Amino acid sequence: MRLLAGTICVVTATFLITAAASAQTPTTFPLTVTEGDYVAHNFKFHSGEELPELRLHYRTLGKPERDAQGHIKNAILILHGTGGSGAQFLSPQFAGELYGPGQLLDITRYYIILPDGIGHGKSSRPSDGLHAHFPQYDYDDMVAAQHLLVTEGLGIQHLRLILGTSMGCMHSFVWGETYPGFMDALMPMACLPVQIAGRNRLWRKMLMDAIRSDPAWNAGDYKDEPKEGLRTAQDLLTIAGSAPLVMQKALPTGAAADKYEEGLAQAAAKLDANDLLYQVNASRNYDPSPQLEKITAPVMWINSADDFINPPELGIAEKESPRLKNGTFVLLPISEQTHGHGTHTWAIVWQSYLKQLLEKSAH
Repeated sequence: MRLLAGTICVVTATFLITAAASAQTPTTFPLTVTEGDYVAHNFKFHSGEELPELRLHYRTLGKPERDAQGHIKNAILILHGTGGSGAQFLSPQFAGELYGPGQLLDITRYYIILPDGIGHGKSSRPSDGLHAHFPQYDYDDMVAAQHLLVTEGLGIQHLRLILGTSMGCMHSFVWGETYPGFMDALMPMACLPVQIAGRNRLWRKMLMDAIRSDPAWNAGDYKDEPKEGLRTAQDLLTIAGSAPLVMQKALPTGAAADKYEEGLAQAAAKLDANDLLYQVNASRNYDPSPQLEKITAPVMWINSADDFINPPELGIAEKESPRLKNGTFVLLPISEQTHGHGTHTWAIVWQSYLKQLLEKSAH
């Protein structure tokens, strides 16, 4: 695997982002984002399939700092969830709370890496042209590609922190087992380190079945998107990612809820059926539970009590967390600040735990 000059495009953009320095005095600061593509040649998937060129898009913030031996020492990798991209971590509720001067992930101190996973964002995905003939990637493939981007593409041999949300949370556990010692700390948010089963697996299968049962899908070689299947898929995604308290407050009347539901058709129209199928199906064989003891880095694992996908009543986190050699599990109580599964993107809710982790893992 190597970088070729003809396959790398880097674009830098600067914009202002609002940071809630306090409830009364919000501030703004410039956020310079550099975007690029790393191309892994002849990338082999665990399925046995291969792509001559696997494109991995990424964004970076801040600048790398090197130690006396020339090694980058301040890199932080942040991993997104299913259907998302690295761009989601530029939102005010995340970036505005973390990246500013004096904040926990101050970009004048840290080199932040925001990759788009395989099949997501601007990275290689089925909708690029292969459609249903795109390799059947899984989470192990996605993490292997991220490792290539970090090491071969960006020249980083050690990470200060890996922070992952939802699917990125699950990727964090895979990282910790596959590359122990590569990171100083892990912060997985909104997931469980066990195989996808129970209701979690059912709603994912329902989503995929809805697309596949739409006659327009045509085994993935559709001319027009299977709209009915995608509408059902969007409905399921909405329920899975929602929180009752927040939605009741935002949609306090029947008319408000009905109007919101009508708007889901616009969201469904932006989806690609094959991309979504692959994204959801990538979790099919995820199960880090047999090897949790391999994780040596300090872990701050955070879930929210109003998470539909990872409900606390299962008791899984309490059972598995003691197996982490240096781990802490935190269950955030339901409040007007939590947002169900999406609480992971609202940094104001959990940043105090990030502070603890950074202090605990400092050298």
